[in-house]
Amino acid sequence: MILEHALLPVVPGLEREFEAAFDEARHLIAGMPGFVDLTLSRGVESPSTYLLLVHWESVEAHEIGFRGAPEYARWRELLHRFYDPFPVVEHFATVHSA
Repeated sequence: MILEHALLPVVPGLEREFEAAFDEARHLIAGMPGFVDLTLSRGVESPSTYLLLVHWESVEAHEIGFRGAPEYARWRELLHRFYDPFPVVEHFATVHSA
């Protein structure tokens, strides 16, 4: 399993609108092959920054499957306008857990 990590810098003042858009967008990603689960968390010290963590079965499920799917166009339409700057997305493989 792979963990996608993205810090989402939302334009200050648009947090409530972003959260509403994400509520719609999450259904798009949840239906994708290889999707396992996700969490979206809001920064306590930086309330305009969100942490998106998505578990995928593989990097390809995210990079090729989701990003190559027609649903990704709607995801992009719903969410990308909120980011400044655009987020960096990285993938991680578990080394240890407790």
